[in-house]
Amino acid sequence: MALSRAVARHRRLLSAGLAAASVAVGLGVLAPDPPGGVPVVVAARDLAGGTVLGTDDLVVAELPTAVAPDGTAATTETLVGRTLAGAARRGEPVTDARLVGPGLLGTSEVAAGLVAAPVRLADAAVAALVSVGDVVDVLATSAAGPTGADPEVARVVAPGARVLAVPAPTGDGLGALTGDGALLVLAVPTDTAADLAAAASRGPLSITMR
Repeated sequence: MALSRAVARHRRLLSAGLAAASVAVGLGVLAPDPPGGVPVVVAARDLAGGTVLGTDDLVVAELPTAVAPDGTAATTETLVGRTLAGAARRGEPVTDARLVGPGLLGTSEVAAGLVAAPVRLADAAVAALVSVGDVVDVLATSAAGPTGADPEVARVVAPGARVLAVPAPTGDGLGALTGDGALLVLAVPTDTAADLAAAASRGPLSITMR
């Protein structure tokens, strides 16, 4: 009798084990294959705009193909030495549109005849309020009349300019220097870029934000 009970108990355990194995196999068959991934270079830490990228600033992560953005790099060596146009968070993919230089202007902007024009503002604190993608009007201040005693007036020399880059303050001419204003890079038509250069030679520049 004891032997019969032991055999029955083992049969029940064996049956339960086989049932569990069958369920596991069934789930494995029904589960979809994991989505394919692609290597993408992302920021290894929070980075400020104007950062010249080094090996410690970048890392390769694998993202699902369906969500990986266009314009990414697969190896960090491709991006070392490039300059960020704006701040990037840790883990954010570093695309060509986030870099100063080729890719800073979009295809539509190039087709529209826009160029990337650096503009130095008189007040460095104002640049801290601006982010990449913002739209601003650039104003030039000049005397209203032919004499220096005439009151100063401001006129818009670059309306509706999109901010392409906000370089971080540095001492190498890339960004703002204390007492020397702050640098922005704007997308403007070619003739407007010439007006900006001429206005900057005559007096300080400022912006209003839309």
